[in-house]
Amino acid sequence: MRCKKENMLLYAVTDRSWVGEQTLLAQVESAIRGGVTCVQLREKDLGEKSFLEEAISMKRLCQDYDVPFIINDNVEIAIKCGADGVHVGQKDMEAGKVRELVGEDMIIGVSAQSVKQAVLAEKAGADYLGVGAVFPTTTKLDAADVDFDTLKDICNAVTIPVVAIGGINRDNMLKLSRTGVDGVALVSAIFSADDIESECTFLRRLSQEMISK
Repeated sequence: MRCKKENMLLYAVTDRSWVGEQTLLAQVESAIRGGVTCVQLREKDLGEKSFLEEAISMKRLCQDYDVPFIINDNVEIAIKCGADGVHVGQKDMEAGKVRELVGEDMIIGVSAQSVKQAVLAEKAGADYLGVGAVFPTTTKLDAADVDFDTLKDICNAVTIPVVAIGGINRDNMLKLSRTGVDGVALVSAIFSADDIESECTFLRRLSQEMISK
């Protein structure tokens, strides 16, 4: 299996809007040192050249810590920087086409909001699913809401790892216990923290408690 369930435990998705005293690269390193198990670089507004340069640097950092590095949406950047994987949404390139471009070794993640989408994604070659938004979120305003029953049904319908995303934080994470998810993908809960490393240490313990119930 290209994607191990343990890599989904605490999945960090970058957000440049929280960059302050630390650079984004430094923030990501703090998150990894705190216990993040996977990193996705999401850049919606960065030019291709700057995106690629950043991706190469972040790939090197993640490699040093043996943490999978995923590129959001941009298959070409993922190939060029040698990323471990690429994540695509329902409105992006279909997983089967992505597989044709990236080959057999790269991890492919697909966003899903329904059992039908989840099953089709797995059949098309997805290695894991990102399911949400499971809670209200301001990070991605166009994300469809997924109730807990649908989340459970998705987890039961596929054999690949499922990571919940959308509005998850330290106060609500344990509500996802017994849904069947293998971990959580977090944005602001990580990158808005004053002490990212310490917060990630706490969030990882919470995620482990969540999946063990």
